[in-house]
Amino acid sequence: MNSLQRVGLDALRIDDERAFSHIGLYSELKQVLQKTQQEFLIPAPGTTLSWDRVAFLNLTYWNVGSATDVLCESRIPADVVAHIAWHRLAATNLHGDAAPTAHAMLFGEAIASAFDLYLIGRMVNHVPDAEFVETQIPIMAEAAAEAGGDEAAFTSLIEAVAEDPERAFEDLRALLFDGARQLLTCTTPEAAQAVFESFAGHRFGCLLHHYQLSNWLLHARAHAAHDEAIDTAVADVDAQLRAAPVSLNWLAEHWL
Repeated sequence: MNSLQRVGLDALRIDDERAFSHIGLYSELKQVLQKTQQEFLIPAPGTTLSWDRVAFLNLTYWNVGSATDVLCESRIPADVVAHIAWHRLAATNLHGDAAPTAHAMLFGEAIASAFDLYLIGRMVNHVPDAEFVETQIPIMAEAAAEAGGDEAAFTSLIEAVAEDPERAFEDLRALLFDGARQLLTCTTPEAAQAVFESFAGHRFGCLLHHYQLSNWLLHARAHAAHDEAIDTAVADVDAQLRAAPVSLNWLAEHWL
């Protein structure tokens, strides 16, 4: 008997959701998962699932085209709802039912991950006691410290994100996409190190390892399709976002 069961979003408790109530995009992203009947895998009644098993299942068997996230229980953080919705939107708008290319995978992940930083910017002063803020800020600070930054520099970085969350989103999105694409072509540690060094001066360069790029690249190398039409679509949207006054507004207008 399989100890996992499929449920929709409405069957889950969404943690920390009240803290997201002032962010209009969140409710729209949540509706995306409801309308598309996004499914999740949770432990069947009477069974349990450890965090490390959930992490293994999600990282090893996640499918960008028809992602079904595995959860430890029938609850999900609000930020994860938004993250999954961006993946669904990227798949729908870039490749539909076709298998994604590596660039499509990396592009969708860059958008979803950069939106996490946008959320920090919108919430850090407005709802500083939100669970998302209280858990993510220390993790990001640790990554920045590991990259050689100090506490004062990290504080200034977060203050700048809070002053303009939309700009922070686009700057990080472009960095993650550019960095991941370049790392994808590397075949040696020396080449990859050169890529990281080339982004050392970027204001979010100290956060690159926070986003676990190795998982992105390994998945893309293992599962990506080859389709020039999809890569052309990715390049077109990427150019549109870079040129837009506010790239999140472009995404909201064209994808939501």
